[in-house]
Amino acid sequence: MTGFEASAVTQFFAGLIAAGLYVAAYLSFVRLLRFPRNWVALGPSAVATTGFLVALTLAWVSLSGHDLDTIGLDIIGLAVSAAFIIVIFAIVAAPGIAFRPANRGVEFLAKHAEHAGLWLLAPALAAGLAVPNLKLQAMLAAAMMIEMSWSLRQHLAGRRRRLHSFNDSDLAVLETQAGGDLEAFRRRHGIRELVLSGDNVSWRGCSKNTPPCPFNLYVNRLGLNTAPCCREHMREICHYVADRLRDMGAVYWLEGGSLLGAVRENGTLLDWKDDIDISVLLDAEMSWDRLSAGLSKRCRRDGFFIDLFERKNLISISFDAPKSWLFRWERYRLRGEIRVDVALYRKAISHGETVLERQSHKGAMAVTESGGYGVPQEIVLPTSTIDFLGGTFDCPHDPEAYLRVLYGEFKDVEYTYLDPAAAETRQQADLQ
Repeated sequence: MTGFEASAVTQFFAGLIAAGLYVAAYLSFVRLLRFPRNWVALGPSAVATTGFLVALTLAWVSLSGHDLDTIGLDIIGLAVSAAFIIVIFAIVAAPGIAFRPANRGVEFLAKHAEHAGLWLLAPALAAGLAVPNLKLQAMLAAAMMIEMSWSLRQHLAGRRRRLHSFNDSDLAVLETQAGGDLEAFRRRHGIRELVLSGDNVSWRGCSKNTPPCPFNLYVNRLGLNTAPCCREHMREICHYVADRLRDMGAVYWLEGGSLLGAVRENGTLLDWKDDIDISVLLDAEMSWDRLSAGLSKRCRRDGFFIDLFERKNLISISFDAPKSWLFRWERYRLRGEIRVDVALYRKAISHGETVLERQSHKGAMAVTESGGYGVPQEIVLPTSTIDFLGGTFDCPHDPEAYLRVLYGEFKDVEYTYLDPAAAETRQQADLQ
């Protein structure tokens, strides 16, 4: 092999390593988005792993030479690769960040999440041609291949949506928020799921094999009702999780907004509900290990995605099916999610009273002596039952007292998480 051939082979493998490092950094970053997506603080080890992979990618791309005597730093390669990763990761993160209140820039990127990465295709091509750095070119090529694959898969999956009808409440809220001009409202906010045909109004709904409807934009920001397809899926996954908990012998009860719908709305979901809340009591018989292992096995077998957060005593079970390992975490790039949040409680003594304690904040629950959040045990145990979503579910022993602990005067309607302007407008429809 000539020196030229050896150099070409060396450069080829150097480029391959650069592409592989970027893919590893990208996968680590999208997995990191599981924390804000679930309203959980970022895990230090996950942040450190992602930061290390990004730094290693930048170092590999920007360092030149083959030994200590010839090694150097490609400043332009470093600047271009760093700027590119910052921008592409901002685009990737936007939907996850926008689950919390976000600025207009983040909202804009989240709104175009399915194809925003392709906006960098021309800049990546220009940089690759202008900078004679094979490792940089390989990294840019890998990033653009990921973005093209992502956009294509979202486009193809979206074509499998089917039409759903609106009920009277859905249509009244939609028309109120749109000010009567549905077509202009659809165009202004890019609501591709809204189908207008003459006087007919319908919704091109999600399924288990499509991306979910973008809750954060349509429900929380625009003040629309939860889409009819998503209500169907929440009913299905709510029954599924409750059945699995019964099978395992767990003590569980409806929580938060789900319990509020069961009590105040006569067994239905709140019109703007975007998840199901269920709580489980951990004790000597039902430990974290037994519960998490049992639910994980059943969910994966039956085609539901599960996220485990032991440090926060939280389990998130989502309607979408688990993907192969290479695409497993890309779901965190989606703008919506249909899921059951399972919050875990333990018995504790606080200020001389037996309470059921959780680690994460919920409503107006009192802070316990150990720094958690608790509710008096007698309000919850022994559990009772209540009608919800066409079935019978376990609930706190005194559900109204439980709701008062959470929300005070719970019979007053409050538009939790809705944009204030959208909430003010939808009151006109809800009062009709």
